[in-house]
This record gives sequence, C-alpha cells and structure tokens, in this order.
Amino acid sequence: MFENDSPTTSERPIFTVSQLNRRAKQLLETHLPLIWVEGEISNFARPSSGHWYFTLKDDQAQVRCAMFRGRNQQVRFNPQQGQQVLLRARVSLYENRGDYQLIAEHMEEAGAGALQRAFEALKHKLAQEGLFDPARKRPIPALPRHIGVITSGSGAAVRDILTVLQRRFPSIPVTLVPVPVQGKDAAPAIVEALSLANRSGLFDVLILGRGGGSLEDLWPFNEEIVARAIAASDIPVVSAVGHEVDVTIADFVADLRAPTPSAAAELVVPDASEWLARFRGYTQRLTQLMRHRLQAEQHHLQHLSKRLRHPGERLQQQSQRLDNLELRLRRAMQQRLIQARQRLDNLAARQKAQRPEPQLHQWQTRIDQLRQRLNRQMQQTLKQQRQRLSEAGRLLHGVSPLNTLERGYAIVHNDAGEVIRDAAQVKPGERIRTRVAAGEILSRVEE
Repeated sequence: MFENDSPTTSERPIFTVSQLNRRAKQLLETHLPLIWVEGEISNFARPSSGHWYFTLKDDQAQVRCAMFRGRNQQVRFNPQQGQQVLLRARVSLYENRGDYQLIAEHMEEAGAGALQRAFEALKHKLAQEGLFDPARKRPIPALPRHIGVITSGSGAAVRDILTVLQRRFPSIPVTLVPVPVQGKDAAPAIVEALSLANRSGLFDVLILGRGGGSLEDLWPFNEEIVARAIAASDIPVVSAVGHEVDVTIADFVADLRAPTPSAAAELVVPDASEWLARFRGYTQRLTQLMRHRLQAEQHHLQHLSKRLRHPGERLQQQSQRLDNLELRLRRAMQQRLIQARQRLDNLAARQKAQRPEPQLHQWQTRIDQLRQRLNRQMQQTLKQQRQRLSEAGRLLHGVSPLNTLERGYAIVHNDAGEVIRDAAQVKPGERIRTRVAAGEILSRVEE
C-alpha cells in the first residue's frame, strides 16, 4: 500500500483528488525508469527561481517538462524556443494540476550537429588557453623504459598496439591500464587512469586511444576533463583515437597525435632490427678502434722494452761512474793540496822578506840621523835668534826712554798711570810717581 492514499471509507473505495494524484505520481515514478526523450522545445520559461519550465513536443503530441536549477546549470548550451533537444528524464505528475510531466536531469542538443558545435566550442576555448600550443608539448623518449597503454582491455585497439610493440621492440615492458572508452563513465575513468599513471612513476610515455566509431562513440575523448587531464600529465601522451580521418580534442592536446593505435605503437618505439643493425655497426667500429689501439700500445711497449735495461747493468754502470767520481775527487783534492802548499810557501817567503827587525834597525838609524840634524838645526837656529835678539835689544835700548832717564831725565805718572806732561793735570794733595833711571819717587803735590 502507498502512504496516505487509502480510501476514506471501507464500503467502497473513494479517493480524494489529492490521494488520486499522489497515487498516480507514485505509480509513474516507481514503474517507469529513467528514460531518454527527444523533442522540440516550446513555451520555454525561466522564472526568478532559476528553474526551467517548457513543453516538449513532436508533430503529434506534447508533454510538460521541468528542469530544476541544480540540473540546468550543467547544460552546455542555451536552450531556445523551437530547438530540438534530447532529455534524460524521469516521469512524474504535478499533483496540484493533475498534469503528468517529465523531470529533466540532463539536456543536450539532438543530433550530430549539436555534438559538432560543442566540439568546435571546446576546441576554440582550449586553443585560446594555449593547451594546443606546440611549445608546451614534450618530446617522446627515443627509447622508452616502460610504456603505459590506456584503452579498453577487450577492444581491437589494445591488440593492435601490443602486436606492433611486440614486433618492433619486445624487450620494452608494457602495462595496460583498462578503461571504458565509450559512454558516460568513460571520461571520468580516463581522467582517473591518467592520474594513476602519473602517480605510479612507472611510465615515461603513455598511449591513449581506442578504435574507430561515430562522433557519439568517440565523444569521451572530446570531454573537457579529459583534455585538461592530458595537458596536466607529467608524462608525454600519444593520442591514438579512431581512424586517420577521426579527429578529437585529445589529438590537439596530446604531445603527439597518431592516426591509428597501430601507428601510435610505431611512433613510440624504434624498430629493434634497425637498432640491432646500428649496434652491430657500433660493435664493428669499436672492435676496429680497439684493435688499432692495441697495435699502437704494442708498438709503444716494444719501443719501451728496447729502452729498458737490466737492473744489474744499470747498477754496474752506476758503480763505474761512482769509481770515476772517486778518482776525480782524489785528483782534485791532491791538486788543491799542492796549490795550498805553494801558496803557503809564497806567503812564508813574503813574510820572511818583510821581517820587522831590519826595518826597525833602519828606522832607528834614520831617527838618530834626524835627531842629530834636528839638534844641529836647533843650535844654529838658537844662535841666530840670540844674535837677532841682541841686535834688537841694542836698537831698542837706543830708543828706550830708560836711556833718556840715565841722562838725568824723569817720567811722572799720576795714580791712574797717565803720563803728566802739564802741571795743570794735577791738583794739590794728589799723589804722583816719578820714574828715574834707577827706581821711582813717590811724592804729593803741594802747589
């Protein structure tokens, strides 16, 4: 039984209108699953609540629809009157009016044209953000250490990829990260697989792809979340979606676009046979270089062997050289001794020739001679000086005042020693001295 929908009496079932509409709503919502409905929009209304109300119709019927704000905010386009759309909705009933209606949970433009417009819009948006810029694309490693393949585990794409990888370079490890590649769950699964591959740290290149299909089938690779996950990957990503004519957003964002999954495998790994041939060439060159180097070293060793002498021979030569040096040292020492003796004899002869006794005797004789000459010279000089002095005395006596005094004259001086030539020079009572020929007379002036 449904809640609150029992008849008002037990005699016969009588429903109120509310009970009837409630019973009808419950029957519709529980017995009809989530359905897809395609039709044309009419009577489209956007009240201030943010919900959408419209009628979905075709050429024979119509049904009321409602899409609440929490759902319509996820719609990628702006619905217009008369536009053909595809709804994912559940069937319900509006109890107040008794009208059955569709409660839309998802809306998209109907047909491939809508998908193509969405493709172009996203492509333009991501191009403006620079996600397609060649400068941000990373190079694919020449020889990957570990390859990750993100695709369906049961499709033909994975078989093609593994077959080519096994044929071209079987020694490189390959890990499959299985994901759905079609449907609404595919895009989130691809994003999670890319994140898991980056977190693992195992891979240095990733192949993301699937086989061919319609635009709807390939649509997960046109999802914005997938494009941004590829751009955010730290590992280079090779896009291999569909056939050569198929183009997806993933192709533009990826670091390298391959026309098919098989071509992706061809691009990711080198041809082992080519590498083997190259290594064989390297081996031959290395062998030749080593052979030439060994020959050169052998010639050098032979040259050194010729120059190398036996230690006994070298010791013999060194001993002989030591004897020669000893003989040269002895001869040099003898020569130095002879020269030293000769020099000592010369010095002794010179010393003997220059003994001081003969010179002292000579100098003593010389001194005696000079002393005698000096005495004679002094006697002669004294005699001459005496004669000159006697002559000067006679001359001096002739002009001396003492000589005048002997003739009776006298010289008078005052106490100051001045000669008195005039009587006016003295005063009465003053003392005077009178010098006569023999002595002096001291007297006092009376007048």
